[in-house]
Amino acid sequence: MSGHSKWANIKNKKEKTDAQRGKIFTKIGREIAIAVKEGGSDPSKNSKLRDVIAKAKASNMPNDNISRSIKKAAGELGSVNYEEITYEGYGPGGTAVIVEVVTDNRNRAAADVRHIFDKNGGSMGSSGCVGWMFDKRGVMIIERSASIDEDELMMAALDAGAEDFIPQDDVYEVYTSVSDFSAVREALESAGYGFLSAELSMIPQNTVDISADPEMVQKVERLLERLEDNDDVQEVYHNAVLPEEEEEE
Repeated sequence: MSGHSKWANIKNKKEKTDAQRGKIFTKIGREIAIAVKEGGSDPSKNSKLRDVIAKAKASNMPNDNISRSIKKAAGELGSVNYEEITYEGYGPGGTAVIVEVVTDNRNRAAADVRHIFDKNGGSMGSSGCVGWMFDKRGVMIIERSASIDEDELMMAALDAGAEDFIPQDDVYEVYTSVSDFSAVREALESAGYGFLSAELSMIPQNTVDISADPEMVQKVERLLERLEDNDDVQEVYHNAVLPEEEEEE
């Protein structure tokens, strides 16, 4: 399971500035649009929408923004047609990169992602070229605090159907299968636990350690940042091990 706490650090790092937070809210709004399109605007009848709402709350998205996004999505379905696309490729140093996109223009998104790979020392590959190196799992990150009993949290998670529970220095990590993610998240939420992050993620089976090569680290980070800054890109996953102190800044 090594490297997964670094994954959590990367996720939390993205929420540091107002500009980044605004971009995250925009991306979550698109996820809400997809969820509403697939299952309707009633969270009680749409588990995917409930999961996106939980992700929004973990990202500190205000309830008013969430409600407005749901209403907007329900009203715009006839005019805005977002679709989910996954691109795969290689970054500097032979690192594997998966890019999840939600876009209303497939051609633009593909051209943009390919351009970012090409201009930052990477190359976009065919579908499946690196996907086999990752496992899709539910991941919940819960902050350590004096009010949380580790054993009680572990038992609650495992009893609800979690596959793995890993204590880290500052957080607890709960891993589930894709099919059990909603049930485990809702069980922990009902038990009063809050999340720093709660979402489906692509977890690398093996990692590429480039942390000792500052030049390579800079190249990989530049590629990841350029991808994340693109408006159509929702998530970027990779198997690079980056210096921990830089991720925790």
